[in-house]
Amino acid sequence: MNGECRQERDTCELTLEPNTAHKLLTLSEENRKITWGKEQPYPDHPARFECYPQVLCREGLTGHCYWEVEWSGFGAYIGVAYKGICRKGKENDSILGHNCKSWTMRCAEDHFIARHSDKTITIPVPSVYSYRVGVYLDWPAGTLSFYIHSTLNSLRPSTQHLGFGMVIPLSQFADEIPRFFLLGF
Repeated sequence: MNGECRQERDTCELTLEPNTAHKLLTLSEENRKITWGKEQPYPDHPARFECYPQVLCREGLTGHCYWEVEWSGFGAYIGVAYKGICRKGKENDSILGHNCKSWTMRCAEDHFIARHSDKTITIPVPSVYSYRVGVYLDWPAGTLSFYIHSTLNSLRPSTQHLGFGMVIPLSQFADEIPRFFLLGF
């Protein structure tokens, strides 16, 4: 990822889609913040994640998209999934990162793990890092990159940072538009 990727035009303002939120997730701050905990009285909806605490954003992502996620507590899973990801059942098809329709970065104080199609990559924990992860989707190039911030500041072209990237096989699902998601634990 170079400075070109992080230009203002690539920055995405994402909002979470309440109709996809698992009942153990609370949305707040105009659907821009998620908290895991007490069961919510959300109505049944076909788009809602039934078994796992996951939620998608409203916006479909195409082109070049960069956003940042700040996490806290025990950690979080951050990533991208196609809108058509299974929402019901306990099989791998509905667990983000465990299938070919989603990619995750598990963030915790003692580890960072990337997962796609049930394959994992452990990323060494930096000696100094913030609780903020940058995500960059380059749809035309077919790449998804996660960036672990090494400071409390947002990534800027002059900031040193650790990076990790995965290649998205877009040809498999070219008719679908990926969605950002969060899931808590």
